[in-house]
Amino acid sequence: MIILQKDNFTTLDIELPIWDRIFTVAPLVVIGTKEDKGYDLAPKHMATPLGFGNYFGFVCTSRHGTYHNIKAYKEFSVSFPSPEQIVTTSLSSSPRSEEISKSQGIIEALPIVKATLMDVPMIKDAYLYFECELYKIIDGFDDYSIITGLIKAAHVHNDYLRVSEQDEQEQLYQNPLLAYISTGRFAKIADTYSFPFPKDFKR
Repeated sequence: MIILQKDNFTTLDIELPIWDRIFTVAPLVVIGTKEDKGYDLAPKHMATPLGFGNYFGFVCTSRHGTYHNIKAYKEFSVSFPSPEQIVTTSLSSSPRSEEISKSQGIIEALPIVKATLMDVPMIKDAYLYFECELYKIIDGFDDYSIITGLIKAAHVHNDYLRVSEQDEQEQLYQNPLLAYISTGRFAKIADTYSFPFPKDFKR
């Protein structure tokens, strides 16, 4: 095995965070929580299934209300917006102000629905929803944490439901997915291809 030839590469300074120097692809979700007498929504892109069971997690910081809301109420929602909802998704990250509470701004300005099992908001017309019970919070990634939840209910729009007799490439072409290109860009994913798994591959 030869050592990487760095003619076409730049070695990044890892004394500083590297993420603003590169492009990466991530999902973009909106986390909904209860907050005192109101609600909060917050977009997150460091979000992922945890294993192949019904667990989901995302990165948050104790500097944000989302962290404290979940710690207090032990539940949260996850909305997966469509590409057409990029403005709504962006507005859900509007900062708090002294003139109007974020909860009031969310209820009055954004199209939301309430979860079926929990007292948390979700973005209306998203294509996928999770209602999660807090599983555990893992602190210690500098001032960031991984918040994990057990999915207690999941709802998928019929256009996005995987069914064996449907052509997946055509399904995703007709119903594209929203992706976040870190940092500060987004993409609509409509062209997809079958992954070339090796023969006899097992997960």
